Amino acid sequence: MSGPVISLRPVAVAKPVAAELLGVSVDTFERHIQHDLLVIRRGRVRLFAVAELERWAIEAGERTL
Repeated sequence: MSGPVISLRPVAVAKPVAAELLGVSVDTFERHIQHDLLVIRRGRVRLFAVAELERWAIEAGERTL
């Protein structure tokens, strides 16, 4: 009998993954999105919190007519 299946969701991701999660290229991410996000800096490492990406997507969203 096996134990429970645990699904791990990343808390923070690197720029290429952040862009992929939002469905845009890294270039588009750098030009139009990155400046609106909080970034986690540790030395040369830059990470973007998944919750921050979700917040941006909700705030940037518009209703269609």
